[in-house]
Amino acid sequence: MTTATATATATAAATATPAPAGAPAAAPRRRAGDLDGFRGLAALSTVAFHVWQQYTAYDAQGAHPPVANPYLDAALSLEVIDLFFVLSAFLLARSYARAAIDAGSTRPARTFLFRRAIRILPLYVIAVLVVWATRNPTLPGNWPDLLEHLTFTHVFDQERIFYTLGPTWSLSLEVLFYFVLVGLGPLAVRACRRLHRRGSRIAVCAAGCLFLYAAPLVWITVAHYVLRIPHTDWVVYFGPQARFGGFAAGMGLAVALTALGDRARLTPRTALALTALALAGLFVLSHRSEAESFTFTYYHPIATALWTLLVFGTLHIRRRTVWNRFLTARWLTAVGLVSYSLFIWHEPVMLLLHNAGLLPQGPAGFPWALLIVFVAALLAATASYWLIEYPAGLLGRLKDSHGRSRDFYPEPALL
Repeated sequence: MTTATATATATAAATATPAPAGAPAAAPRRRAGDLDGFRGLAALSTVAFHVWQQYTAYDAQGAHPPVANPYLDAALSLEVIDLFFVLSAFLLARSYARAAIDAGSTRPARTFLFRRAIRILPLYVIAVLVVWATRNPTLPGNWPDLLEHLTFTHVFDQERIFYTLGPTWSLSLEVLFYFVLVGLGPLAVRACRRLHRRGSRIAVCAAGCLFLYAAPLVWITVAHYVLRIPHTDWVVYFGPQARFGGFAAGMGLAVALTALGDRARLTPRTALALTALALAGLFVLSHRSEAESFTFTYYHPIATALWTLLVFGTLHIRRRTVWNRFLTARWLTAVGLVSYSLFIWHEPVMLLLHNAGLLPQGPAGFPWALLIVFVAALLAATASYWLIEYPAGLLGRLKDSHGRSRDFYPEPALL
């Protein structure tokens, strides 16, 4: 699963909205905390999912999960990749939505891509090189695998899609989305500026997002029901043509919240009802997704819609609820801060512990293995954040808000 992450500053800026007259504002820092909490939950769920996957046994009779309770099994096997996609697209598309609907401004594409590069690449490249080198001690090793990971093209390779850093197939889609966004975003802004009515501009943006969400649905339907391609064809069902619906939904959420502004904010009771509905729907979806069933085939489009509903009900509110207070708990936002490092390192840490014989064996050892991996991966993620992510983030100061290089040593002014 992926982590589409944004810096705390970018998150706060993207989620800041003015307060309605006479109503208390939800501070941008609290909004940023909500999203950090989402990232923390998603990262922890991703770790649990991969430990659960590691301990699931497979034979001719099918899969045998490490827990007998079907409801606990549904919670552990819940996939959160679509939440990462929704959050990433929502944050990154918000400025384009404002520019298209309300004539706001956007950063130049080079500035956007530069900031995304310093956010994603330093940690990713270091992790790929370290893990690949440990698994390929003699040269040339599996050099196509290294090349594909460094160029984010492993998602298009049926054999190597899960090599080296298995969960990072989603980063291939994340990077591709960056280029799609800087290509389509300015086009949408130009098209909307020709329209005089705000409602028309909203309709154009919403229609574009709906098309991008529907296209993967059509692809999945044709692939599964017409061409009869099995779900183990990773390139077909993990590629952008099948998974871009998550990004489209996040873009649609950015359009919706921009269009609504401070109107029709949800009461705490309504917000909690939407939260409960979305979480229940996600649980049922995970519980009912037997291989090749309808819910299994359309798992990700359905999950995307439910995650989008959950985020909407969390952000577009009049007053904060117990759910918001949970998301902004210090321990959870701390996990959210290191969520990208946790996403990158948890699988190598788990496999290292497993190969060293430090994880208990068999289904009975699963709870202890889960605890051990959580602790080890969080320690590794915290060190990785402060040693790699945070210093790399300082590179953003090389350019100003307009994308121009900063002059750190200006010549003395001449009198």
